[in-house]
Amino acid sequence: MSAGAEYSQTFAPAGVALGSPRLHLRVTDSSNTRARELAAAGAPHGTLVTAGEQTAGRGRQGRSWSAPAGRALLCSLVIRDPPQLLPLTAGVAVAEVADAEIAEGVAAGAQLKWPNDVLIAGRKVAGILVEGRPQERWAVLGIGLNVALIEADFPTELRARAGTLGRQPAAIEPVLASLLASLQRWLTAPPLTVLEAVRDRDALRGHRVRWSDGEGRARGIDEAGRLLVQTADGRHLALEAGEVHLIPQNDW
Repeated sequence: MSAGAEYSQTFAPAGVALGSPRLHLRVTDSSNTRARELAAAGAPHGTLVTAGEQTAGRGRQGRSWSAPAGRALLCSLVIRDPPQLLPLTAGVAVAEVADAEIAEGVAAGAQLKWPNDVLIAGRKVAGILVEGRPQERWAVLGIGLNVALIEADFPTELRARAGTLGRQPAAIEPVLASLLASLQRWLTAPPLTVLEAVRDRDALRGHRVRWSDGEGRARGIDEAGRLLVQTADGRHLALEAGEVHLIPQNDW
């Protein structure tokens, strides 16, 4: 998003259901890759690609996204005329579903770690990746949600940071249905409504954060969806994109 950019007033077409047509793949390299191919070939708004397993799933910054077969919700949607705040909008929808679907005994209260992670009790339960061709007015919204993973499913180095809804594999389809319904509502919501919801779930606000070329304290989300930060020398910056990491100590 560029500084001073105006919100798009074109949202998901009213009355067009998400999730149809649907292509389900037992195994694929990346649901986003398959959805991008379909979008480029003219697939309609709402086309859904799901996978039981991915061999080359992607996250932001070229990272991989992997999960044991049949334990995570792996899906990608074709979105025509996407709203400017699509990644944040999707984050709100995923967080809403996570709150409703989390297993009994697992801490609730999903938060959003700008720009694209959903956290529960500080652990990442979902990631969002948006790719597309703005000039052709479409985007692919990829979502990976840890529905039924257990601690042993995570690599040792991720066990302190990765989380799960704690459900059984049979819950993946019902969770998908809930997610599609939540996305349907939020994609037609006014931008300011989306921003209010994002701010209510902001996991970074007030905390020290580090990015590629600096660090500071997060001060919220602005009207363009950028992360506001204040540096130690008092400068105020607006980050448009990139990876942000929490710094454990909260004092300057």
